[in-house]
Amino acid sequence: MAKLSEIVAWCDARVGRVGFRDFPGANNGLQFENRGEVRKIGAAVDASTPVFREAARRGVDLLLVHHGMFWRAQHPVVGPTYEKFRALLDADLAVYSAHLPLDAHREIGNNAILARELGAEILEWGLEYEGNTFAAVCAGMPRERLVAKLRALFPDTFRAIEFGSAEPRRVALLCGSGNTAVSELRALGCDTLVCGELKQEHFTAAQELRLNLYPCGHYATERFGVRALAAEAAEEFALPWEFIETACPL
Repeated sequence: MAKLSEIVAWCDARVGRVGFRDFPGANNGLQFENRGEVRKIGAAVDASTPVFREAARRGVDLLLVHHGMFWRAQHPVVGPTYEKFRALLDADLAVYSAHLPLDAHREIGNNAILARELGAEILEWGLEYEGNTFAAVCAGMPRERLVAKLRALFPDTFRAIEFGSAEPRRVALLCGSGNTAVSELRALGCDTLVCGELKQEHFTAAQELRLNLYPCGHYATERFGVRALAAEAAEEFALPWEFIETACPL
């Protein structure tokens, strides 16, 4: 057993939460507290009522998530919002969220881990938001090899839009939404992007700009960071942990 306050402080330090500028409503950090004790840590991509109930069923006391609870006002507390809060209170379940800090992190971030999974060397970081950079710009590899690795990592969600080079010199990785990255690829020296999701308009953009675009699923590409954070926290505090999968296809 460990103190919730100690785990939260450790997580804050590990992800660099203090002073990190995120999207409005992200509210990184402890979002819902329990009575102060943790016996088991859980990890999930999304803070949803079904995830909370499954975490409670598995005996989780602290749930670490990537997409937190409070992107918009939660009042009045009725209907689905009430059910969400009730699930947490009934289970005495705490929720900790780390959004952009777990995209930008150079060791346990989504993009850093994806680069390691692909065996890709990170050359630099690009795409700045509020003073932090998020896209891992990697040394290129033959398109055929990259596609094989992506299919193995994301068998259910991988998609390919190929109008760029068969031998890309540099590849950009941006887990989650890649919408803002497409127009910036050439400035990064890239014609190839691996991301989570794109918009329909980016098919035309790929044709016109001669790009390779590989959307592999927003959810699927953002499982890395929160699992890494949970694993490290569990080791630090000698607690069990597990990942709660939701099989989101998007």
